[in-house]
Amino acid sequence: MGFKKLLASLGAGGASVETVLTEANVVPGGVVQGEVRIQGGSVDQRIEALSVGLQARVEVEGHDQETKQDIEFTKQRLGGAFELKAGAVHAVPFGLDIPWETPVTHFAGRQLHGMNIGVTTELEIARAVDSGDLDPVNVHPLPAQQAILDAFGQLGFRFKSADMERGHIRGTRQKLPFYQEIEFFPPEQYRGLNQVELSFVADDREMDVVLEMDKKPGLFSEGSDSYKTFKVGLSDFQGTDWAAYLNEWLSHVGSKRNWF
Repeated sequence: MGFKKLLASLGAGGASVETVLTEANVVPGGVVQGEVRIQGGSVDQRIEALSVGLQARVEVEGHDQETKQDIEFTKQRLGGAFELKAGAVHAVPFGLDIPWETPVTHFAGRQLHGMNIGVTTELEIARAVDSGDLDPVNVHPLPAQQAILDAFGQLGFRFKSADMERGHIRGTRQKLPFYQEIEFFPPEQYRGLNQVELSFVADDREMDVVLEMDKKPGLFSEGSDSYKTFKVGLSDFQGTDWAAYLNEWLSHVGSKRNWF
């Protein structure tokens, strides 16, 4: 079933816009397909521009407080200007590329609370711009990302929370102005550990995996042995026992610190 959104009518007798996503389930590097339908009003109007994009609501830290900010991180113009006759219907299909770094919003059959990512539609008529609400997109993990997430589950870790933060993780291939953190509660065998945070930064070939124990808010302590980053190929990840790999690192750090 398509997901529909109706923008407000642009002016007295003006056009209205409906966006329909034919499939809201995607993966990073995929394409979200849909159609924008513009319904002419009671008068002829010139459509100056029509575009769709992807938007995320991210956390921004500063001045001892945390705020939310909507960031559009990709945008695609759909054709050029055209005349919309009164009462006419103009349908514009689109395929919007999902950046490889796009955060995961769903895994293990559940939506991650607070992960707000979706398609925006923008219609420009006579220098007036009408931007609609978000059409939610469900971003599922890539197979390589799923393998890492499954490894945490195999070790007994439980999902705690996820968020998107404005900023950059040093030493990664990150291009977007924000990144995702997925937090896990540890199982009993890692009793001295408060939590582990996980971030993925992918491109079309491989991804940086960033892990941190006992993260201090707003800081990535790269010099510490509780911070680890490694690369995983998107096509050759199957040859590694990721649960064993993660357990080895956790056990090494934990034993050095007498955590467990």
